[in-house]
Amino acid sequence: MTEYMQYLAFWTPGPFELIIILVIAVLLFGRRLPEIARGLGKSMTEFKKGIHEVEETKDEVINDVRKIGDDVAKETNKAAGLDESEDSMS
Repeated sequence: MTEYMQYLAFWTPGPFELIIILVIAVLLFGRRLPEIARGLGKSMTEFKKGIHEVEETKDEVINDVRKIGDDVAKETNKAAGLDESEDSMS
């Protein structure tokens, strides 16, 4: 029984099984396959757009955080009397 369970747990379809699955899919969805493929293509495009938007947003947030960090450092130096603009003027 254990050998049978291990066989089922690691079963992957071979070429013959894949052909059978493909034939069944064509029989069931034959007329709708172009529509399904089109929908899948649109979904992939929308997913890629979403990923691109997330990357752009991430870059904008990183730039904003760096700018705020620079501003805080300038204000801290100014408050501590270490302002570089005053040193260069004297």
